Amino acid sequence: MNHDDEPDPVARLRAADPAGNVEPRAGFADELVARTTGPDAEATGESASAADIAAQGTRRPRWQAIAAVAASVLLVGAAGYGLGATEGMKNIAGAGSPPASLQTGESSENRTDGAREPGIGAGAADQTITDSIYPSGVGRNSFSASGLSSTVGTAAAYAFDPNAGSIPEKLAPLAAALGVTSPAELREAGWSAGPQDGSAPNLTVSLDGMLSFYYQNPLINPWLCSDGAEACQPVGEAPSEEAAIGTLRSLLSASGRNPALFEFTSHRWEGSPTRTAEARPVIDGHRIDQAWSAEVAEAGVVSANGAVADVIGLGGYPVVSEQEGFERLSNPRFGGSMTLLPAAGRESADAPDEWVPPTEPPATPQVGASLPWPVHEVRIVSSRLGLASQWQPDGSVLVLPAYEFTDSDGGVWSVVAVDDSRLDFSSE
Repeated sequence: MNHDDEPDPVARLRAADPAGNVEPRAGFADELVARTTGPDAEATGESASAADIAAQGTRRPRWQAIAAVAASVLLVGAAGYGLGATEGMKNIAGAGSPPASLQTGESSENRTDGAREPGIGAGAADQTITDSIYPSGVGRNSFSASGLSSTVGTAAAYAFDPNAGSIPEKLAPLAAALGVTSPAELREAGWSAGPQDGSAPNLTVSLDGMLSFYYQNPLINPWLCSDGAEACQPVGEAPSEEAAIGTLRSLLSASGRNPALFEFTSHRWEGSPTRTAEARPVIDGHRIDQAWSAEVAEAGVVSANGAVADVIGLGGYPVVSEQEGFERLSNPRFGGSMTLLPAAGRESADAPDEWVPPTEPPATPQVGASLPWPVHEVRIVSSRLGLASQWQPDGSVLVLPAYEFTDSDGGVWSVVAVDDSRLDFSSE
């Protein structure tokens, strides 16, 4: 209970979780470990069990640490890029250039040429391994480039408008399209239609700068087991790419949006009974990094999310040249960061490498010896001017001109392109 004698919000959240009481079927953990510890482990009968792993405490193979750090690097920007076995990553309407990214750790969006996986925020625990693979954008980097333009110009900026019209009225057609018949009610920082206890479909719109919505239907979720079931094996055939994208198109239309202004992709994790379709708004030929998404099963939409607020124009803004944008990569005020891990880093993260435990501590540093201070040499080979979303301190969301620089290893670095004269550097 809190100080207002209301139920604890964490307890309410747990109670609303439709998977809160789900227990893994017998042998699930051991099967997962078997698949993880090596491609031939199950065939040879030498795979470790969950108990074996637990008995080893915090020890882990070096390749697992590298993979974990690689995952953290994927989320250093507002657009995170994941790796995984997927099917059907077909670009349906290749109209826009990839979304640029500005922020650190705000979201886990993905490009339309890569599949999204859950990720983790970058931390210091494996910084040494990160440095050995590739600079993460927060370390010591020395940038170089040649042939960048010194021409300045202007570019349009945009913003999400969460205050245009009534939120319940915006929510009603989307709720109807998703089969939620309950009226929307204002509840704790958002509007919600349908029960929140996992007993029926629910649609919620948050009072953030984009009016982000989330929908779930636990009644048709193939990943949920019935109460008391000892084993749970998802069943059903995943919809086709065309069917999943068609479903998402219908949701966009129901919400008053024109699907022709979006770019669609679809993917399905291997063995999954669901398929995910995504739609990214295309503005001035650029995809922006705030997508609509729908996970679709045989029986219909399992979950969906997106932004109910419309995007409006803010007019033209002066932008710096490519050369000045490049120089911002080394300026702490702009926090230029890597937003896409290069292919070399992905290959290192995927390649298993047996971890050899140390037999003695590292050497003692010598008096007067040079102090290690590794600096990564990053050579920029191309640049482009795009658009990237930027969350403001008050929660509003801008879509700003941003430069995206690609280095010689395929890594991508982004900085805001708006001229200093139109940026407010105050800290309050």
